[in-house]
Amino acid sequence: MKLVSSWHSDRIQGAVTLARWGHFGTPVLLFPTAGGEAEEHERMGTIAALWPLIEAGRIKVYSPDSVAGRAMAANWGSWEYRCWLLDRYEQMIAAEVVPAIHADCDGPQEIVAAGASIGAFKAVACLCRFPWAFRAAIGMSGTYDLEQLFGMRGTEHYYFAAPLSFLPDLDGALLDLLRARFVLLTHGEGRWEEPEQSWRMANLLGAKGVPNRVDTWGPEWDHDWPTWRQMLPRYLGELTG
Repeated sequence: MKLVSSWHSDRIQGAVTLARWGHFGTPVLLFPTAGGEAEEHERMGTIAALWPLIEAGRIKVYSPDSVAGRAMAANWGSWEYRCWLLDRYEQMIAAEVVPAIHADCDGPQEIVAAGASIGAFKAVACLCRFPWAFRAAIGMSGTYDLEQLFGMRGTEHYYFAAPLSFLPDLDGALLDLLRARFVLLTHGEGRWEEPEQSWRMANLLGAKGVPNRVDTWGPEWDHDWPTWRQMLPRYLGELTG
């Protein structure tokens, strides 16, 4: 049921790995956390939690390496380089990973993007930048202000990569298409959670007329894998039902 493929990407000047689980159903692009690789979600039990949906043919899950997230978490190079890589990584998703998913699905299909923490940032960013490719995004325990988290200063590359930066200026046909999409933001209230990040993103989406919803889980739900293993099957079941 699992297939792993790799190729060299000129956009990020390095290797890309993409893992897939399942044979049929709505394609789901599931981003790892900050430093995670393509198979992180399998190691951390997320794929097992999603297995009933995969086995029922309701979803087909894809996960790429978190190349840009790893660079930020490990402070690779200058902050300008990390901003460049974040932008180029998202471009690579649209120009290389999305077509790879389409080819694997025997034709174009709208994709659901999902992720937790930094993965939520990437899921929401890709939906907002490329709404022609994604129909919904699920951001769990999202970290959306990377300047604050990693101490990076904004550059042109960061502006185009970060939805908190580019969404206020978004207009025209791209915004019209984004308004036909849906963003689901969810967070706990336990340890290490920052609910205000989800609400900041939701308020910005709402101000631009983008349909969204925030679901708050209680104080027993931490910013951690047990929370996300409970959240993701529930919301993918809702969006692919």
